[in-house]
Amino acid sequence: MWTAIILSALAMTAIVAVRYLASSGIFALVTNRRLPGYHAKLGPQIRREIGWSLASAAIYGVPAGVVAWGWQEHGWTRIYTEWDAMPLWYLPLAPLLYLFLHDTWFYWTHRLMHRPKWFRAMHAVHHASRPPTAWAAMSFHPWEAITGAIVIPLLVFLVPIHVAMLGLVLMVMTVMGVTNHMGWEMFPRALVHSRLGGWLITASHHQRHHEEYKCNYGLYFRFWDRLCGTDKGLSARI
Repeated sequence: MWTAIILSALAMTAIVAVRYLASSGIFALVTNRRLPGYHAKLGPQIRREIGWSLASAAIYGVPAGVVAWGWQEHGWTRIYTEWDAMPLWYLPLAPLLYLFLHDTWFYWTHRLMHRPKWFRAMHAVHHASRPPTAWAAMSFHPWEAITGAIVIPLLVFLVPIHVAMLGLVLMVMTVMGVTNHMGWEMFPRALVHSRLGGWLITASHHQRHHEEYKCNYGLYFRFWDRLCGTDKGLSARI
């Protein structure tokens, strides 16, 4: 049993690491085309970002591997594979629930980590990226990585979701984590400044967090920032 769990954890760690290297690498290449010279003097910083991110991949991979083993061997989770196991109207609702619950957890833990003692102990590593790059998406101190690594593994025990929709959640999580740190806005201005865009977090919104620190704490949505008065709008620099 333990051998199977360890192998599952190692496999998930490898998957998370490859997913990070591929997604960050692709968007870093796009950044180099979009903003020539943006990375020119950031070599040491990028190497640190990659090192911290690969360590985070292991921290994310362990609980994910345990959960994957438990799902396959014992059916522990509420992940389902049959399309008709739940009403079809629930299919698109589940990812939205996951994203909202993840965003809620992220907002409050992120805001907590900006208190001075917590910041020094857990969050300073991430903000050492000045300016942030696509490689900074998972550049976390291990304590911060733990707070992020437990969310989806816990949710799959609580909220039913089709395995394909879980894949969609992970894709959104990966893409937004990378694109919000690129230093430029990839989404059309018409969307970013639209009514819908006013509720979504993109690079323009998260960049301001890295500029001013005590604002714009959300991950996917601006709901909690707006409700709690911490939304300072978009960066004027990108």
